[in-house]
Amino acid sequence: MSALYLLDPAAVGTSNALSRSEVIEALARQFAKVYALDPVVVLEALEERERLGSTGFGRGVAIPHARIPGIRRPICAVLRLSAPVSFDAADGLPVDLAFGLLSPEQSGAAHLHALAAISRMLRDDRLRDRLSEAQNDETVYALLTSDSGRDAA
Repeated sequence: MSALYLLDPAAVGTSNALSRSEVIEALARQFAKVYALDPVVVLEALEERERLGSTGFGRGVAIPHARIPGIRRPICAVLRLSAPVSFDAADGLPVDLAFGLLSPEQSGAAHLHALAAISRMLRDDRLRDRLSEAQNDETVYALLTSDSGRDAA
């Protein structure tokens, strides 16, 4: 089962971020705008998690994630980056897709299950290539929420 049922279509966007910190800031703004969250709370939570270690997943993907108060279920946001950004990923590759995940503060297992589902889906090289080559945000959303995207997970 795909974790992408947690994704609002408006939460898919493009960013001109030039650094890891700018990517985190852009994700925080995207979450705040789409899900009516406090951008400061979101940014602090994402930055706190990033200080523990890079969320650079590899293969050009980062999955910044955190748990925050005030939400009832895990939610996602996706940013395609205009240019690849260094994210200190284990494979050393820069990131051009940032996939954010926020979960309720006390959601241990739900957060881990959503994170695992996202990472499984993004390991699919064919899907990853299609996301990178997508012409617009609507296509990215369709790829992430289609049956073929769910099959990748």
